[in-house]
This record gives sequence, structure tokens and C-alpha cells, in this order.
Amino acid sequence: MANKIKKILKTAKSVLFADPKRLYEKERDLINKPFYFQGTNGKAVLLVHGWTSVPYEVRRLGQYLNENGYTAHGPMLSGHGTIPSDLERVDWKDWLRDITQSYEELKKNHSKVYIAGTSIGACLAVILAKNKADVAGLVLMAMPYKIRFERIALALAKFINYFKRYNQKYYPPTFGARTTITRLIAYQSYPIQSALETFELVKVCRKELPKAVQPCFIIQSLSDHVVAKKSLEIIYGKIGSKVKKKKYIRRAYHTFISDIKNEEVFEDILNFINEN
Repeated sequence: MANKIKKILKTAKSVLFADPKRLYEKERDLINKPFYFQGTNGKAVLLVHGWTSVPYEVRRLGQYLNENGYTAHGPMLSGHGTIPSDLERVDWKDWLRDITQSYEELKKNHSKVYIAGTSIGACLAVILAKNKADVAGLVLMAMPYKIRFERIALALAKFINYFKRYNQKYYPPTFGARTTITRLIAYQSYPIQSALETFELVKVCRKELPKAVQPCFIIQSLSDHVVAKKSLEIIYGKIGSKVKKKKYIRRAYHTFISDIKNEEVFEDILNFINEN
């Protein structure tokens, strides 16, 4: 009986049930910092944040995975977590180098290393998995196979880049409330040249998809206004993985993982990693 009570109390304290907004208020000093939570099972998960965001975007997921034995590491991609102009000095290959270095460090002391990325962080994860055959598995969240209206958006970005260097982010009124953590932690303006780098990264990732053969779990919001509607289905069909799983999230912003209260998603991610 005492053991059951202890288990219930431990579960209640889990970050799984923490309110994301209250947690954010307590952890403001951690927003612009990478994280590393040492695990106990000899396995690790490398968590990769999205463009213009910070590791805090995937920190709560990292804490949950760590509670369940895994080392969880969220590095900061170059040009992020400071000021938007720092993005002018980097390209997508710098971001790939960042996570490659983090992966190689984790691999030194862990028998298996999984990669979980969100948005362009997922694109980087696919390319790294193609480069590193010993990646144990992939969790791809909000990954774009194509950006919505990609040809028009790319042509427009190139045109605008002739006249101004920066642009402001757009959020849909339904899911773009100023209080969403996704919005609070990210740059709200960005260099257009850096946006062009993300288009190039997505293009490269499309070509590499069939070469990523590790088990993968693909998750996307049904209300994603950034990626093309059929991205999840196309990724599921084209990725080289024999073991693969997919899931849709309802009523959530593009990069949903920092705001979502649905503990089922965290549990699904843990179960997928445990099973593979």
C-alpha cells in the first residue's frame, strides 16, 4: 500500500501534469539556455528546437523523458537565443554542425541516442539520421515536407529581400495568442535571408528522406498554418523507415510541443522510444 501511495505521489509531481504557462513563469531564467538532464538507463534523446526559437521549446518534453530514465539534451542552435540579427551570421549547415557535435558527445556515453526535433529541427534530425546510421530512432514534430504555398512564399521572400532585411512573424488569430509559450520564447522578427535558409533546408531534407531508415514517429497539428496540409502523409510515405508511426494533434499551433497540455502526446513519444 505504501509503495502504491509513493508511486501516485511521484506521478502527481511529474512534469507531465505541470501547467506549461505556470512552469514558464517559474523558469523564465532558463528560457535562453540549453539543457542537459543526466539519465539512468544508458540511453539519450537529443531534442532539437525550431527556427527562431530556443531549447526551452522542448525542455518540458526533455524533463519528462528524463523522469523516465533517459538523458535529455537540448542544445542551442547557432544564432538563436540572443537577438534576431545573430541569425544573419549563420546558415542551415551551421545548425547541422551544432546537433552533429551534440549527438557525437552523447554517443560517447550512451548505448543509444534518439533524436526528437520540431519544425526545422525535425528536418535537421532527418539529415543527421541519414549521416549517422547508428541514430536509434526519430521523433519528427511539425516537420514541413513543404512550406504552405512554398513557391509563392519563396518568390515573395526573395523579392522582399531586395527592399528590407527583416520581417515580422504572422500568427493565426485562433492559435496565435500572445500568451502562448511558443510565441513568448521566440524571435518575433527575423532576417529574411535566414528565412531563405529554412527554405533551402526543407528542400535538402526532402531529398534525404528516403535515406533515413531509422524507426520514426511523425506528429503534426491538424491546424498547422506553416506546413503544407499533406506534409505528414508525404513524409510517412517517403521516409526510408520500415518501422514508422504517425499522429495528428487537434487545435494546436504549428510548433505545438511547448504549449500542449495533452499528456497523451508525451506518453506516446516515450512509448515509441521505449519500443524501438
